[in-house]
Amino acid sequence: MARTVLELRHVSKRYGNAAAVIDVSFSVQSGQILALLGPSGCGKTTTLRMIAGFVEPDEGSIAISGCDMREVRPHERNVGLVFQDYALFPHLTVAQNVAYGLRQRGDPRDAVARRVGEMLSLVHLDGFGDRRPAGLSGGQQQRVALARAMAITPEVMLLDEPLSALDAKLRQELRFELKQILQAAHCTTLIVTHDQEEAMSLADEIIVMDRGRILQQGDAAAIYHAPRTRIVAEFIGRTNWFEGKFGRAVTPELREFVTAEGRFMVPAGTATDDATAQFCVRPERLRILPVDQAVEGLNLLQGRLVSAVYLGSEIHHAVVLDSGRTIICVEQNRDQTIPAVGTPLRIAFRPVDCILAA
Repeated sequence: MARTVLELRHVSKRYGNAAAVIDVSFSVQSGQILALLGPSGCGKTTTLRMIAGFVEPDEGSIAISGCDMREVRPHERNVGLVFQDYALFPHLTVAQNVAYGLRQRGDPRDAVARRVGEMLSLVHLDGFGDRRPAGLSGGQQQRVALARAMAITPEVMLLDEPLSALDAKLRQELRFELKQILQAAHCTTLIVTHDQEEAMSLADEIIVMDRGRILQQGDAAAIYHAPRTRIVAEFIGRTNWFEGKFGRAVTPELREFVTAEGRFMVPAGTATDDATAQFCVRPERLRILPVDQAVEGLNLLQGRLVSAVYLGSEIHHAVVLDSGRTIICVEQNRDQTIPAVGTPLRIAFRPVDCILAA
């Protein structure tokens, strides 16, 4: 059975009249990677700083391995922290940077050398020990910072926007490498990020925050396919929204939904007749069909193409509907012919692809 390493209970923090964190509770199990995901100002960094000991909570408790962190100073908490800008010491070599925490706590010299070697090997930087941070790429600096934080064998690793300082291509490459390193070291990890792809690729579980509160917690698939609110749906992926009212029940599983764009079949849920609601469809769930193709059991939209953007592996179509509203449809690139701008199109989607959200 997994051991709870980090636990927050009803934690709140205010700055004057502004509430930064409101009644936040969650736990992280041994070896688990959990991400706090949300926009700037949502409270995720304040939460991380309270765990690290840099900020005192106004209410609630924080425990690491069952020990209450109240009155425990930052340097006395066994946590490893990787800053957004890595905060490497420029005057020290890579090996000296990695060894810093070990030397601060007084580990024997031979034990320090052995542990530094293990960490550099783990992050694939063998042979880099004598270099200075200025001579490293951004990705290499990130791995040095990670090795330094892990070297002290912390109870919890805290990563603050760990890949945000890198360019887009390098971020993509390092996501998988970072997760492999954390898993290989069996690190219990909390990641703070505003990047949905970073959270989904790195974390075993995601907490979506907004305005200081937790909106939803779950694995990436659950949050992406079953968001509880419009805020979560929009933050965790791209969406096309439809607003209207529920109509009659068609089957026990399906109900009619009436919008300005037409009548659609959506999952019945607990809806009642004439109740106002909204649903979204992810762009990749929309299919472009020839005007004359027969369909059965699908929802249909009529429109015309206003733009098609070629993005290598994907093609993004902007389609203006007969109602005048524009939606986005994303297709995988299969070397298909891209319709000309102005071409009439039919867009199809399944009832199960409709995500009802509050």
